[in-house]
Amino acid sequence: MDDRTREYLRGRFRDYYRRVSPSPPPDAHLREWGHIPWTPGTGTTMVRHRSVYDLGDLDTFFADTAPRHAYFSAARYDDPGASTMGKKGWRSADLVFDLDADHLPGVDPETTSYREMLAACKDALERLLAFLEDDFAFDDLTVVFSGGRGYHVHVRDEAVRELNSEARREVVDYVRAIDLDAEGLIRTVSDRGTTKRVLRTEGGWGARVHEALVAYADDLREMDEEAARSRLMELDGIGEGRAETILGAFERNPDAVRAGNVEAGGPGVRRLVSALAARVTATETAPIDEPVTTDTRRLIRLPRTLHGGSGLVVTPIDRDEVEAFDPLCDAVPDRFVGRDIRIACETDRTVELNGTRLSVAPGETAVPEFAGIFLMARGEARKAPER
Repeated sequence: MDDRTREYLRGRFRDYYRRVSPSPPPDAHLREWGHIPWTPGTGTTMVRHRSVYDLGDLDTFFADTAPRHAYFSAARYDDPGASTMGKKGWRSADLVFDLDADHLPGVDPETTSYREMLAACKDALERLLAFLEDDFAFDDLTVVFSGGRGYHVHVRDEAVRELNSEARREVVDYVRAIDLDAEGLIRTVSDRGTTKRVLRTEGGWGARVHEALVAYADDLREMDEEAARSRLMELDGIGEGRAETILGAFERNPDAVRAGNVEAGGPGVRRLVSALAARVTATETAPIDEPVTTDTRRLIRLPRTLHGGSGLVVTPIDRDEVEAFDPLCDAVPDRFVGRDIRIACETDRTVELNGTRLSVAPGETAVPEFAGIFLMARGEARKAPER
């Protein structure tokens, strides 16, 4: 980034912070604070090991410093401003989840548009929230658009604050269905003096697999026998004989599947459950970034600050507004709307922001400021002199 571009961005970030106050987390005085300034050259410098008392008045600090990126710790400490981690005195930490479009299965940043990546990440966020609310019954959730390519979720329930890294890894493994045991989704129950095996339909992965099993059985019933048999045989471990057994069981006892009874069809139905479990876990997991969640001392972006790689706002989202949230509009700073600036690009660029799709040709051109800041912050343009 050249000097003109860097100084322009720093000045505009400063203007933003003179009118907007960042959102400090609960227990701000117990957390470590850090930021990355607008340093010359290609490298970056992290300034950390600061307490909120070291920063002074937050509004003044941000208006004066205008950092490129700003962070606070998920952890709470006795002395958050101590110069080493060992001296800080760890107390507890929020359980933090990070979803980044770069890490989503099937998303190639080289061929996927920014809008498409954010849409895929939004789908993953909805799945993650379902796990946290339905499976874990967490109440104290804060959802934040990262300002870049993903979302953060902060869980601050008392029950999770003192979990160590290993316990947090177990949460990750559950959400990502790592080493999920399909047999463990089935339990043995007593019924009128006999025992039978049924899916755990009351919640969790058992309920998800049961839902898939019911839908699959309903689809089979709408097919003719040959088509249904062929569809079953597409699954690993199900040959013609097992397919016939499964179809016969579904025909004789259609209510068994809805009750979660996998005994009626014998090994065939149990094999079907295993195959569907593999399919469900491949499509319904939330691909969270494990190191973020397991790190009890992680620094995470501060809401209402600007992301130095996009110029977008790190935006907290009310839970009931997640579905409607559009980062390409809702995270564009008002301060950067309403005027054009001149930038220079080396290659063609396309920007979709603030309800506008803009094609930028190589060379110098005038663009809306929010689009210019986005391209410059990403390193895809530089500031051109105003005429």
